[in-house]
Amino acid sequence: MTFEIAIFLFIAGALGGALNSVAGGGSFIAFPALLFTGVPPIPANATNTLALWTAAAASGGAYRSKLDIPRRLMVPLLAASLVGGLAGAFLLLKTPAPTFLRVLPWLTLGATLLFAFGEKLAGGRKSIIEHETSGAAVLGATLFQLVVAVYGGYFGGGMGIVMLAMLVTLGMTDIHAMNALKSVMGFVINGVATVAFVLKRAVYWKHGVVMILGGIVGGYLGAHYAQRVPQARIRAFVAMVGAGMTVYFFWKAY
Repeated sequence: MTFEIAIFLFIAGALGGALNSVAGGGSFIAFPALLFTGVPPIPANATNTLALWTAAAASGGAYRSKLDIPRRLMVPLLAASLVGGLAGAFLLLKTPAPTFLRVLPWLTLGATLLFAFGEKLAGGRKSIIEHETSGAAVLGATLFQLVVAVYGGYFGGGMGIVMLAMLVTLGMTDIHAMNALKSVMGFVINGVATVAFVLKRAVYWKHGVVMILGGIVGGYLGAHYAQRVPQARIRAFVAMVGAGMTVYFFWKAY
């Protein structure tokens, strides 16, 4: 790997980590960057997951003051993230690359639409996560997160937007609190998926280490400065990123 490619991947990792800390969709930058440097699609996704996993940890550190979720809900959500992330990772490893690239744009389209219109689906009700802790609420949120985690383990790109969309439909309104919870769950999902990818030797380590360093820098700084931006602008940015991701992946696949 040349010095120029290393710089390119570091910048892509930093931008991807920063984007994930605010909206999700960091793989919209990091994943194509790996493809551009010659990494095949499946290993590129595995390496991307590894790099943005560390970025999620850095983002979570910056958002820690916003994380205030009851333990009886947090534990099931993290358990669902663990199981779903592992299942999605193994699904990816069994998926032919052409099939993966054709499914991808439909996944990002659904996530973007869910985020954009999730507040209407929530019907103005109080947040399940912020206000209610009934058994039914816990079960509903856990099952929803399990589905999201399978998607995230299968493909990290757009996972953040999917999780934000899920939290919107559950009634959450504080985008910074949503990003805090998203960062923690994303860390678990990408973490268990990364273990699966490493065991299957699907990671390109030279590329991954460079992107890890960039992702840590971008993830922390992005989360730190995003909290100073009005929530309406963050929401608009998330929707714009999701739309851009969808157009890009449809163009690549079809």
